[in-house]
Amino acid sequence: MRVTVVGAGVAGLVTAIELAERGAEVEVLERGLAIGNGACAWAAGGMIAPWCEAEAGEDEAARLGPEALDWWPRQIQGVSVEGTLVVAAKRDQAELTRFSRRTDHFAWADALRLAELEPDLAGRFDRGLFFAEEAHVDPRAALPALAERLAALGGRIRFGVAAEPNDVDADAVIDARGFGARAALEGLRGVRGEMVLLRTSEISLSRPVRLLHPRIALYVIPRADDVFMVGATAIESASRAGISARSAVELLNGAYALHPAFGEAEIVETCADVRPAFPDNLPQVSREGRVVRINGLYRNGFLLSPTFGRLAADAVFELETSREADRQRLAS
Repeated sequence: MRVTVVGAGVAGLVTAIELAERGAEVEVLERGLAIGNGACAWAAGGMIAPWCEAEAGEDEAARLGPEALDWWPRQIQGVSVEGTLVVAAKRDQAELTRFSRRTDHFAWADALRLAELEPDLAGRFDRGLFFAEEAHVDPRAALPALAERLAALGGRIRFGVAAEPNDVDADAVIDARGFGARAALEGLRGVRGEMVLLRTSEISLSRPVRLLHPRIALYVIPRADDVFMVGATAIESASRAGISARSAVELLNGAYALHPAFGEAEIVETCADVRPAFPDNLPQVSREGRVVRINGLYRNGFLLSPTFGRLAADAVFELETSREADRQRLAS
């Protein structure tokens, strides 16, 4: 079965791998010239944190997200399973209590335990929540690793190809264009996400740390070479303009509040991109003829792509099963 996937973001690559593992002949068409060009996943946090994400009221994250904790380490190297730490300043302890009431799979950590988990945060926070089972990846390493995994399964990627799914010659087509598919998907909207990359050797973290605040809930994620990704913003806008001054100030102030060493960090990069979301903020898999669309992964692309990639692959093979049944009826 020949299947073409349009879009080499995280949803497209994960779905392509699911299809290739089931024996499909898979080709991915990507309009960018390299992995990550134009993919909003390039600016993502890469957190595989089903229970932390459930705090935002997204029950799908806690119900479906644990599948990703098995899928990612099975497919690529470089998955860090060190958990997630959630902290708040003393004046914001009510935020920490509220967070704890909206999720599970965590343990309370006192000041001593916090110091054991993250020595560089010793003495800065009295209490926190530790989600030991959660994980994270660096998207800028994970996307190329997914491409290598697909190649090992016999799939291929063609770059610099802007394709309309309905015009592609294949038995089935996966539309994984993200916000680029808005003309084909009613209700799909853009939500801006902004982030800052900082470099400092003055602080070390072993896992993503979320700092709760009544105005902005910030996360700081360690990456290689003394780099930290700082993010949090979700702005109802489809603008791909650069990061706003307000967001930059809030992100940098939040990082400084987590640890003053970030005040002297080098700003390596700022980035803003548009993430696709449906009105209920949940992903969708839909089928129209031979075109299967996977979209709306919004803030949980790395967390929910294994589940919805599997569902998209299911839809493709259900289509093939239906075709085979039709062929058998015609033959008889």
